[in-house]
Amino acid sequence: MSAPMEIVLSADSGGQLWNCAVLELHSGTNLLAYRGGNTSSRSLTVLNGEYILGAQLGKNFINVWEIQRKDQLQQKIVCPGIVTCLTASPNGLYLVAGIAEAIYLWEVSSGNLLAILSRHYQDLTCLRFTDDSSHFISGGKDNLALVWSLASVVQLDPSHTPEPRHVLSRHSLPITDIHCGLMGPQARVATASLDQTVKLWELSSGEMLLSVLFDVGIMSVTLDPCEYYLFCGGSDGGIFQVSLCSQSLSRDKTFQSDNEGNQVFKGHRNLVTCLSVSMDGTLLLSGSHDETIRLWDIQSKQSIRSINHKGPVTNALIIPAPANMFLPDSRPGIPLPRFSRHLNPSEHGEGVETGGVCLRLAPHTQAQRETYLEKADKLYSIMSAVTDKSVFGDGENTKVRVSELEEEVRTLKKVNKDLYDFSTQLLTKPI
Repeated sequence: MSAPMEIVLSADSGGQLWNCAVLELHSGTNLLAYRGGNTSSRSLTVLNGEYILGAQLGKNFINVWEIQRKDQLQQKIVCPGIVTCLTASPNGLYLVAGIAEAIYLWEVSSGNLLAILSRHYQDLTCLRFTDDSSHFISGGKDNLALVWSLASVVQLDPSHTPEPRHVLSRHSLPITDIHCGLMGPQARVATASLDQTVKLWELSSGEMLLSVLFDVGIMSVTLDPCEYYLFCGGSDGGIFQVSLCSQSLSRDKTFQSDNEGNQVFKGHRNLVTCLSVSMDGTLLLSGSHDETIRLWDIQSKQSIRSINHKGPVTNALIIPAPANMFLPDSRPGIPLPRFSRHLNPSEHGEGVETGGVCLRLAPHTQAQRETYLEKADKLYSIMSAVTDKSVFGDGENTKVRVSELEEEVRTLKKVNKDLYDFSTQLLTKPI
């Protein structure tokens, strides 16, 4: 059996030739193009291997294309506001969008809006799912990254208000990018920020494992599949490679180029907006506001190929080619329904789709048995739990310590908000 074909999916803000294009990874050949509008940053995604979705730049709708059709009028999903980031769950069941400071989560099969999460204080910038679709991570201009359990979010009990599993609050400026590694709830998550740092987190505990300080703001971040290296795209056009296997690695470090794997890729002339690594870990793809995407050989740090675009590159990612991408006669297994803009569409006159079956997993049954979602949430809680009592002591001491830490977090959040308000007043004060 041959290895899966890898492709490059890219988009720019110009939209002159196409909205997004599919390129062959090794040759750079243009295989497919999808026309109509242009796509904003962090909002190009593939849904269930059958559709390509991209949020229209500065508009309140999402463009949709059937993945295998070249010439087509794209569908549109109208949203309650301008979409700043977008992602689909790897299992193809859910679609998540950032609209202003709120997270909107839809069920793809029915188009129902299942949840609106309002825990960020400013606009969202990026959303990422874990590889098993069990969790997703949101980042925003409020300097926070939040870890959400999908099973907890989609519970249908109206009295249940979803809360993030972890609040990652160590950044001091807006989050610019998030990358989630492999292993589901046991994954490691990298966050990049304008505060010139990239931080690596343990998803299960929410603990920060590593913080790397750079000389410039970091606009994009990714890991190689084996998680040996961290790649960070800077606002000056440089791409920094950080070795995660260095013997001298400490929790807080300042980036310096050396012989232990910490190197710089030089070639872009403007900020690097997106990064992606091939499945075998040998090639690095980068997109930049200098209107080019570049393919790099990671071993030699040399640029293999540069492909020009007609505007600043907003999205560029390496993915395995979906099975039916190059079969023009194939069609998606299930057409996309109309997506609701409200939690209760019937109450707002949107109507309910007919001709399908809507399966609702109720939170309570006659026998008071646990639902699938409750069991899944409990399972992931167990998988994410830290059980080492020698570190955290017994249960009573742990509760006291948690209360102390929560109080400290509340104090720090208030200090951070006061500083932000003061800075805003200072910067906007007339001269």
